[in-house]
Amino acid sequence: MKSALLAAVATSALLLAAPASAQGVKIGILNDQSGVYADYGGKWSVEAARMAIEDFGGEVLGQKIELVTADHQNKPDLASSIARRWYDVENVDMITELTTSSVALAIHELSKEKKKIDIVVGAATSRLTGDACQPYGFHWAYDTRALGVGTGGALTKAGGDTWFFLTADYAFGYALEKDTSEIVTANGGKVVGSVRVPLNSSDFSSFLLQAQSSKAKIVGLANAGLDTTNSIKQASEFGIVASGQKLAGLLMTLAEVNGLGLQAAQGLVLTEGYYWDLNDKTRNLGERFLKRTGRMPSMIHAGTYSATLSYLKAVKAAGTKDPEAVAKKLKELPVDDDFAQGGKVLENGRMVHDMYLFEVKKPSESKKPWDYYKLLATVPGDKAFFTAKDSGCPLTK
Repeated sequence: MKSALLAAVATSALLLAAPASAQGVKIGILNDQSGVYADYGGKWSVEAARMAIEDFGGEVLGQKIELVTADHQNKPDLASSIARRWYDVENVDMITELTTSSVALAIHELSKEKKKIDIVVGAATSRLTGDACQPYGFHWAYDTRALGVGTGGALTKAGGDTWFFLTADYAFGYALEKDTSEIVTANGGKVVGSVRVPLNSSDFSSFLLQAQSSKAKIVGLANAGLDTTNSIKQASEFGIVASGQKLAGLLMTLAEVNGLGLQAAQGLVLTEGYYWDLNDKTRNLGERFLKRTGRMPSMIHAGTYSATLSYLKAVKAAGTKDPEAVAKKLKELPVDDDFAQGGKVLENGRMVHDMYLFEVKKPSESKKPWDYYKLLATVPGDKAFFTAKDSGCPLTK
C-alpha cells in the first residue's frame, strides 16, 4: 500500500514536472447548457467539438487531445471562475464556444491576462475584435456587424426604412442594435425607437405594444435563443405582422427556426454563416452531425467544429502549443473546412468568411426534414465584417 502510494505521488510529481507540451492538448467548451441559449449552442456544440477532435485523429504532436466542458449559466462571474480554474489548475490550453457576449468579453480579458487562446463562436458582439480585442483572442462564426449588414442592409434596401428595436438588455443586445442601426441609417433608413428587454423574459407584451405603437415598418429583434422564439410567438398573438409590420430576427439560427416550426417562422429573413444544404462540404458536416445527434447543426455548432479543427491545425503547424506561436499560425492559415471555404483570419482575430441572407420557407416549400431556408443573397466576407483597420482594435490601428 505504502509503495503504491509513493508511486502515485511520484507519478503526479512527474506530471507536474513535465513540460506543458508533454501533457497533450486540452480544449474547454464553456457555454450555456441549461438556459435560454441551451439549444442555440449547448451540448450540441460539445458534440461538434468532439467531432472535430475525432476528424483530426484524436491526437496532436503525438499527444492525446482532451475535451472538458462546463455550463456558465450566462453568468460572467461564474464563467470567469470556471475559466480561471481551467487555466490555472487543469492546464486547459484553449477555450471556445463562449455563447453570451458579457461572458465572452470577461473570458477574453482573462485569456489576455493568462496568455491563453480563446476562440469565441456563440457570442455576437463585434467589440471582441474591436475595442476589446487582444493578441490571443479570436472570433469565428459571425458577429453583430455581419448580422447588421446582412439582415439590416437587405430589409432597409427593400423598403423597410423605419425601425424599432426590441433589444436584449446586456452587451450583446447593445452591440447588435448599434451595428444594425448604423447600417440602417447608412442605407437611408431611420431608427424611430427601441426598448431594452431583460434576458430570459417570459412576457414580451409591454415591449411589443411599444413596437406596435411606433408604427415602424420593421421591428428588429436584437435578441437570441429562446428570447427570439418567445418574442416571435407573442408578436404573432399580437397580430404585429398581420397589421403590416415586419419582424426581423437579427440573430436567428436553424435551432430557433426549428423550435418555432415553419408555420410560425415562414417569411422571416435572417443572416447565418452556415447552412447545411449550401454545398457538398456543408452537407457532409450536416449529415454526419445529424447521424450523431438527430438534428442538423446551426452556424454555432458548425462554427465550433471549425474553431476546434482550426486550433488543432495551428498547433500542428506551429509544432508546439505555445500560445504566441499558435496565435501566429491561426492568423496565417486559411480556413477551408466543412463550415467555411476561403476563410481568413485578420490581425485583430476576426475570421472573415462569406455570410448568407436567407428567407425561411413556407411549409409547402419544404421538401424534406430540416429543409428550412431559401438563399436570397451571399454577403462577401469583406463586406460583412469590419476590416482590421476599421474595427477599432488597438492592435491594428
